[in-house]
Amino acid sequence: MPAVPINSDSSPASTEQRKKKDGPLRILMTWSPDSSGDETAQFAAWLARTQPVEIRTATVISRAWSNQPNAQQRKEYNKWLQLESEANARAAQSALLAAGVPRRMLDAELPSAIMVDHSETTALITAAQEFQADVVLIGSHPAAPRGRFRIGSTADALLHCAPLPLGLAPRAPKLSKRGVTRVNCAYVDTEQSHQALRKAADLAARWGVPLRLVAFSPRGATMHPTAVPFNDTSMMVEWREQALALLDRGRDRALARHGNLSVETETGSGYAWSGALSALKWKKGDLLVLGSSVLGDFNRVFIGPSTNQILRYAPVPVLVSPV
Repeated sequence: MPAVPINSDSSPASTEQRKKKDGPLRILMTWSPDSSGDETAQFAAWLARTQPVEIRTATVISRAWSNQPNAQQRKEYNKWLQLESEANARAAQSALLAAGVPRRMLDAELPSAIMVDHSETTALITAAQEFQADVVLIGSHPAAPRGRFRIGSTADALLHCAPLPLGLAPRAPKLSKRGVTRVNCAYVDTEQSHQALRKAADLAARWGVPLRLVAFSPRGATMHPTAVPFNDTSMMVEWREQALALLDRGRDRALARHGNLSVETETGSGYAWSGALSALKWKKGDLLVLGSSVLGDFNRVFIGPSTNQILRYAPVPVLVSPV
């Protein structure tokens, strides 16, 4: 399939933008020395089965101490740093190859970037900008249930300040061997969901797959479990009517952007957020696109409480894009 950068804007494509869309998707895959799973490599391989990609891995080694005053200590530290860097580069590249990424899709110039820094977040953002990455892939906290994403320290920081889209890989994902087969978009007819819709529609059109617009409604008096039950049947009927109307508007927006796109709409309602997301049927080829919150700076990712809950219970890989 032709390639498309995930970080595309909403305006009509210029000549330079179209040229970029013809190139491979540039992926920066984060890799930690204590990585307990290969979900980021699996995510990268899944995207590689969808379109051509170019992957660079990035590892940040924490600078715990200032420069050693003793010459012998500096020599020993630098020797350890070289060995640690080589070990992490080998481990990250081996994980990609084991996941099925062709070696030719690893960045020829610098397949693995190793950085020593006090701030992992700053180092990763700098690495992404230097690579001109279209997306940064982040793995889940190891305590997450299988097939779910939990925010770790790296993800938490990047989800509040990253200037480019973030791909969040659930722990031990089960992904389609045919790559992405459907793009999903959480849509609530706000500016951030309009931006997510534009990105989702562009991806679905470029990859030649259906677009599904989804709206979620956790049942109950609040969006979270409560000690005292609340009868919200009449509210849910009204909500469903409103949701269907806003999804129809979303479909119109998507078709106005790509007239030949196959667009589906569905609503998910259940007790709390877990029930709302599990009310929908999900496939191994599903990618969920979310817009970030308008509370953050423009062109930065900033997740709000609703996005956080969707990330927690989404059973598929998620792409969070800046407003």
